Amino acid sequence: MSEDSLKYCFKNDYSVLGHPLILSTLSAAHAEQFDGYGHDKHSVNAAGILCSIFDAPDADVHFVSGGTQANLVVISSVLRPHEAVIAPCAGHIFVHETGAIEAAGHKICTREGKNGKLSVCDIKSVLDEHTDEHMVKPRLVYLSLSTESGTVYTKAELSEISAFCKENGLYIHLDGARLGAGINSSACDLTYPDIANLVDVFYVGGTKNGALFGEAIVICNDLLTEDFRFIMKQRGALLAKGVSIGMQFETLFSIPENQNRFLYDINALHANNMAKRLADGISALGYNFLYPVETNIILPVFPESVVGKLHKLYDFYVWSRENNEVAIRLVTSWATPQDMIDTFIADLSEMSMSEMS
Repeated sequence: MSEDSLKYCFKNDYSVLGHPLILSTLSAAHAEQFDGYGHDKHSVNAAGILCSIFDAPDADVHFVSGGTQANLVVISSVLRPHEAVIAPCAGHIFVHETGAIEAAGHKICTREGKNGKLSVCDIKSVLDEHTDEHMVKPRLVYLSLSTESGTVYTKAELSEISAFCKENGLYIHLDGARLGAGINSSACDLTYPDIANLVDVFYVGGTKNGALFGEAIVICNDLLTEDFRFIMKQRGALLAKGVSIGMQFETLFSIPENQNRFLYDINALHANNMAKRLADGISALGYNFLYPVETNIILPVFPESVVGKLHKLYDFYVWSRENNEVAIRLVTSWATPQDMIDTFIADLSEMSMSEMS
């Protein structure tokens, strides 16, 4: 067993296999037979549930295995060969998808944004720079909720972007890998129906919120639905055992016994609450954060020496370095136990006192 395997992992929100209710649902159906490629009763039912929750009865819903695949299928289906996508510099499609969008033949036009978010000014500046047929034509705006920085868009911010995009013939694709954490953030006043009303296409992330794997693509704009399953098949996204994702989304958007909200929201709220508890403890020790703490991703800034000590006990990513200050990324999940949060704070407190002595 490696040393890293003995550390508690704060690197991501998918290091635990899956929520027990998800695993038991799949296990109970081990001997059943189902139609393939998303035509099974569970996938059809899950799609209907999502249409109802997002108040989008005419939306097209498709289940795929992961976030990169969702982004690739959506963007390559929306854009013509000469068209480009606008994204923040920290956007997942620009940094962490191995050039998947570029490999499909589409340029990504980036802007730094603020706290991982794009503004209307950012989007307009890209349009102003691309004026004729000698350049790519920006056509799609890529947003994330929550962002790679753990921040969220407010309803006012997304409404402003949506109105601008409609006025300028741009589509919006919302990466919802952490949609649960985003929409259940105390900093976010968006509702599920707001999302469907303000963007053209988005996906609901399951992988990072308790599912074994799987995301649900929701297409709200009828202009983007034609031949979508052909694109899915071409990109290797049409799964023969699509039922395995449909069943998981049925479970995620069911209400567990003795609860009053969807399992999806319960999972996300727990992740956010653990991140807030962690952030409050870190803040109480006098440390600052690179970005506002709004969801289950936090980026505290520590001295290099403290980071070295923490890395002996915990697994996490280093986000950035400046002089002797290091920002690390800590991610909590539906499965993060409160006692592990408290242990981290106690360890950090001891290290901090050692630094001062």
